[in-house]
Amino acid sequence: MNPGRVTASWPDQRHPLDNELVLQARPLRAGGLLEDSSRFGDDRWSLGPAILQRQREALLINFEPFPDGYRVIAKELAYAMLSGQLPSGEQRLSVTTVRSIVMSTNAFFTWLDSGGSRQHRALADLTTNDLENYQRRLIVTAATSSIRRKRQNAVHYLWRYRSSLLTDRLTINPRSLPGWDTQGADAQSAGPENATERIPEQIHGPLLGWALRFVDDFAPDIVAADQQWRLLRSRRPANNPRGTAVQDLRALLDDHRRRGRPLPGWNSQVNQLVLAQTLACSRQTVIRYSDEIQAAAALVGISTNADFDIEITGRLAGQPWVDQIVTASLARNGLAVLARMLHAACYITVAFLSGMRDSEVKHLRRGCLRVERDTDGRPYRWKVTSHAFKGESDPAGVEATWVVGEPVARAISVLEQLQPEETDLLFTTLRHGPGSKTAATNDVLGIGSTIKQLNLFVAWVNDHCEHLQLPDRIPDVNGHPWKLTSRQFRRTLAWFIARRPGGAIAGAIAYRHHAIQLFEGYAGTSESGFRAEVESEQALARGEQLIAMIDQHEHKTFTGPARGEAEHRLTGFAEHAGFNGTVITDPQRLKRVLRRHDPAVYPGTYVTCVFDPAKALCLRKHAPLTTLPVLTDCQPLECRNVALTADNTTSWTSELTSIDKRLASSPELPPLLAQRLRDRRAAINAFLERQQRQDQP
Repeated sequence: MNPGRVTASWPDQRHPLDNELVLQARPLRAGGLLEDSSRFGDDRWSLGPAILQRQREALLINFEPFPDGYRVIAKELAYAMLSGQLPSGEQRLSVTTVRSIVMSTNAFFTWLDSGGSRQHRALADLTTNDLENYQRRLIVTAATSSIRRKRQNAVHYLWRYRSSLLTDRLTINPRSLPGWDTQGADAQSAGPENATERIPEQIHGPLLGWALRFVDDFAPDIVAADQQWRLLRSRRPANNPRGTAVQDLRALLDDHRRRGRPLPGWNSQVNQLVLAQTLACSRQTVIRYSDEIQAAAALVGISTNADFDIEITGRLAGQPWVDQIVTASLARNGLAVLARMLHAACYITVAFLSGMRDSEVKHLRRGCLRVERDTDGRPYRWKVTSHAFKGESDPAGVEATWVVGEPVARAISVLEQLQPEETDLLFTTLRHGPGSKTAATNDVLGIGSTIKQLNLFVAWVNDHCEHLQLPDRIPDVNGHPWKLTSRQFRRTLAWFIARRPGGAIAGAIAYRHHAIQLFEGYAGTSESGFRAEVESEQALARGEQLIAMIDQHEHKTFTGPARGEAEHRLTGFAEHAGFNGTVITDPQRLKRVLRRHDPAVYPGTYVTCVFDPAKALCLRKHAPLTTLPVLTDCQPLECRNVALTADNTTSWTSELTSIDKRLASSPELPPLLAQRLRDRRAAINAFLERQQRQDQP
């Protein structure tokens, strides 16, 4: 056999690898049996047993659409990546990446099979001219540059894995061609998280506010209804003999008459199934006593839908947030709908306020929360443990810990109540509603299902606001509902921490404890990348401030000891940025300019730091661990790196006014506190007078 030629079939129609288990080198999910997994000879390979992240949907590689002459080559490439002998220098790629690469080769093979390469059918016969023709073809046919890169990258893998291919081998390195646009395995990824759109300001406040309403106010009612639902489902007719069932039925009807509570209904009739479940008897028993039931219904009426016998405690605008929670699965106030809305609200709260990725949120387990308390028993720190996957060599992930706020802790507590005790993973699919699996456990919501649920949450909130005529709906953006995705929460939190606009989200959550200096938990015990993401946002925010300073000519009006250096640096920065009076609006361009020509000027409320490590007082405790300013240890009244803008000076004078008001307040302040305030006022006055003298010509 010539390994450089396509072989349509092997002798006796069998490939040497036909019986090989394609996942044999992969760790499998708990309960997965290797002997039941796909073999090389199959035309459909199920990858689900080797996808260890619970939120990932089961995938397969379907080789049936591949051209006959190239199907076996695609299988050889897939097998080599999954479990075969790796070429020198290659590492095992993730199962999802392997699938993406292999499926992307089909475009190349289809092009070859259709005569795109002058009827050449062997990879070994292809020339640089053939690959250039394919490249030109992709420029015309690929819908996006990302798709083009993926398809070019797939061809490059045929070169990289040529030693593992038995049937045919590519003999030309595509990267040797000018303009061949490939980025290795990284091209298969979805791209940097920072490219994800953040949730607009007008959306994230109401969104988080409604999520917290569900977690804090509505959850007790939903959980109470859920407990009744579980109790009803656990009852069986055999548990209640006929004689006892009759007594229970009459007692139930008496209770409805005494309370004036309508009997459960469905389609304007008494819901016999609900009565049978409530009494743990057969439906035939209920039918046998239908005359008594109808007599009671004539007195108390029949409800539109069967509801759970709970008192609604949650309030909205001073009124019960729903009149009742019903059993009808599709009703707006049905348990199936409300439980899913609560599930989504918990996800929003956790994702918004923790910085965790979707995969990390989905692997939260019962008991994942740890509360640290002071000597008086008061909680002061909340930690959650999950698994981190991105950047880790172990496909099963590594244990990681995040420090979170109390709202996240409350959401986790709600999740533990919403899930049955035997369910471990907190974002396991809920079992309410028709078609739900009753036996399966730990069937975690996939990413697509979560995105759908998040947007249904917004739709439910707005529909509920319209129903109750409430003004606090979640607004549209440009006339359309904002499309939420799971990745936007982490991106938005990074933006919010970096920018820290005034006020508080939903009027309740202050973010000051989420500052970059207090990230003891965002990275956890793994390289979560969240710190870098926030630092990137901070750098971008600082760059925008500097450009605004230049645009308003503030850099020419600095005062303070570092005023000359500040003007010099920002003038140079403007030149490197090509600033000609037009504000830079492209974030990527601004990031490039900052990476290459960062002026090391840091605008702040009280001072603008013109950083020089040789003069920086803030580094005395931290050098040589860092060569960047440590803003939490800034000593603005003494440091020679200080420059002042007009806004900085206004902040100092505002503090002086505030000190004077406190000193003049009644009753008098304690002597020690009053002396500290007078010392502070004197130091600020001396600082400002010193700057004024130095600035005089």
